[in-house]
Formats: sequence, structure tokens, C-alpha cells
Amino acid sequence: MDTLLLARLQFATTTSIHFLFVIVTLGLVTLLVGLQTAWVITGKEKYERLTRFWGQLYVINYVLGIATGIVMEFQFGLNWSGLSRYVGNVFGAPLAIETLVAFFLESTFLGMWIFGWHRLRRGVHLALLWGVALTAYASAFWILVANSWLQNPVGYEVRDGVAHLTDFPALLGNPTLTMAFGHVVSAALLVGGMLMAAVSAGHLIRRTPDHALHRTALRIGLVTAALSISMVQSFGFAQFDPVGRVQPTKFGAGGDEAQAMIAEWTTRFGPGDYTPPVLASAGLGFMILIGFTLGALWLLVPLLWRDWIIRLRFPLWLLLLALPLPFVAAILGWIAREVGRQPWVAYGLLPVDQAVSPVGAPVMLTSLIGFSLLLGTLAVTNWVLIARHAARGAHDPALGRAPGQATHLRTEPAFA
Repeated sequence: MDTLLLARLQFATTTSIHFLFVIVTLGLVTLLVGLQTAWVITGKEKYERLTRFWGQLYVINYVLGIATGIVMEFQFGLNWSGLSRYVGNVFGAPLAIETLVAFFLESTFLGMWIFGWHRLRRGVHLALLWGVALTAYASAFWILVANSWLQNPVGYEVRDGVAHLTDFPALLGNPTLTMAFGHVVSAALLVGGMLMAAVSAGHLIRRTPDHALHRTALRIGLVTAALSISMVQSFGFAQFDPVGRVQPTKFGAGGDEAQAMIAEWTTRFGPGDYTPPVLASAGLGFMILIGFTLGALWLLVPLLWRDWIIRLRFPLWLLLLALPLPFVAAILGWIAREVGRQPWVAYGLLPVDQAVSPVGAPVMLTSLIGFSLLLGTLAVTNWVLIARHAARGAHDPALGRAPGQATHLRTEPAFA
């Protein structure tokens, strides 16, 4: 098999699976901040229990997500040495900031938050969670700074065959960054809201105890998801550039500017196909279709404020069955963004075939199989654990349990 194809498949596999962990983490931590803030302000027990319940699911996803991130870093170093050598001086700067400032701080704050229950004052404990959320957003921001540079290289010059960073503020003002960051954040909130609504709907369908608690979580999740899908659509369509000023071959392959750029690339790099594969447009089309479908969430918001509607269960089943849709849309969006800049790793600067490491196909195939099995195992383990702990309900999660407190089951009626 072709080494380049294997390397691209491996990159697609590792980044897709890792991205699913990321959007769950980013979406849930935002909801957690709201829940714990409500608990600190109001002192109501239901917000404490919801914070503990959803915090436990968040921690499971976060821990296993770290492992997928480490695997992704390995495949960068093993398979894309040409990328590191040519653009590492530019591309590495935001990645280093993300690792040192955002990721390490985020992990530190989270560890203190996990073990700070009943040991820290409520305000301090809440501040730690705010720190987790803010550093999570910072982490996503710096990752997108790096990715946006690959989409649209700015603020650099090539010396001795290597790209060097000359204008750091240009990275932050990259026209492909702002709307993309808003799009990813709102997509993460959509995933978090849908996950909360679907899990709560499952408990209401089964008529488990704590009906009032899950009804509250259902409404929070549904409102979050409905607001988020509107933001996803807005930030998504805002990234279209009909004039073709940025990445003209992605959105305007038939325009004069695109043809002129293709002619320039042909002169510099030789003849070749400089238009993105059809897969990019297909992913974009299906993502838009899912986005419009999820827009129907607004129709459910007023309905679920009526107990008799909840007793009908039909809207609850709709939410439960719709849970995979935002995850599928997120992967399709990634495909549209990443495949859309092909055949470039850095758009117009570094072709993919010059970025891949000089290793043989058997070695690349072995690493593809190994990484795929490892990441697949982590993903399956993550969802099995989340499903198992979510099914247990919010009666007494392990997270935040007082020292010496025994696990107990509440015997509230299914419907109050």
C-alpha cells in the first residue's frame, strides 16, 4: 500500500477519535460551571447533586481523553517529520503555549477540584472549576491558532528552506481563526447539551428515582443545545468566503483567483491536482443537513416545560435517538476543514507528500493498526464507563462524596 495514504488514514483516525473526547470535555465543563455556580449562589441541594453526577462523567471522559492526546502526539512525531522540520518554528509555538499554559494548568486545577470536595471553601472550590473551564477554552484556542495557520499561513518567512515566525500577532488575527473558534466552541456546547438532555431523557423514560432532578437537567441540556445549534449555524456559514480571498480552491475552485493560484502552484511544485477531493464537499453537505435537522430542537423547548408532554415519552425518545447526530456532524466538519485544504499540509506552502516521514509502508501499516486499536479501545472504554455511571443515576456519585459517607439509595417516587 501507499505510505502516504496510510499516514493520512492514521492521522484521520487519531485526530477524529481525539476530537470526540475534546468536544465532550469542553461542552460538559461549561455546563458544570453553571451547575456549581448555581449551587454556590442558591445553596440548593439539587445543583450540588447534579454537579457531582455530571462532574463524574466529565472526569471519566477527561482522563481517557488525555491518553488519546498522547497517542496523537506520537503519530505526529512518527509520521510527519517533514511537517515538523519545515514549519515547526511557526506551528510549534502555539502548540507549546497550549501544552505549557493551558493543558498543564487545566490538569492542575482539575486535580485540585476533584480532591478539594469537603476540604476547600465553596468559593475556592468553584474558582478551581472556573479555572478548569477557562484553561480548557484557552487550550482549544491555541490548538485552533496552530490549525488556522496550516489553513492560511501568515506571519512567516522562508529562510534556508524553513519557515520562520516573523509576526506573532498575525497568528492571532488570522482570518480563518475567529469564526472557526466560535464554531468549535458552540459545537462542543451542542454536544454537551445533547448529552445532558439525552441521559436525563433516558432516566425519565425508565422512570428512575430523582424525577425532579433529571427533569431539571433535561431542561438545562435542551436549552443549551437549542441555543448552541443556532450559534453553530451562524459561525459555520460565516466561514464561507464566496469571494475566494482565503483558500480559494476550497470554496471557489472555479473562480479566476483559484485558477491563477493553481497556475502559480503548478510553476512552483510541478503539475498535479490542486483541487480538494469530493469528500470535503460531501462532508460539508451532510454536516449542514444535520445542522438544520438539529435546529428542530427549538420546537421541543416549550413542550418539555409541561409534565404531561414528558409523560408521553415521545419527545424523550427523540432526544435519546438524536444523541449521535452532533458527534457525526463534528467529524464531518473536521473532514470538510482538513480535507478541504488538500493536497496541502500548510496551504500553498507544504504539500502533503513532502510532509510525510520517510518510512516504509509495512511500518506505517503496523503503526496505523496499533494506534487504531489503542484509540478504539479507549473510545469504547470511555463510553462504556460513561453509560454505566450515567445509568446509575445521581443518587450518590463517588465524586464529592463526604469522607466516611456510605453509598445509599434514595427511595423517592418516580413522579412527584
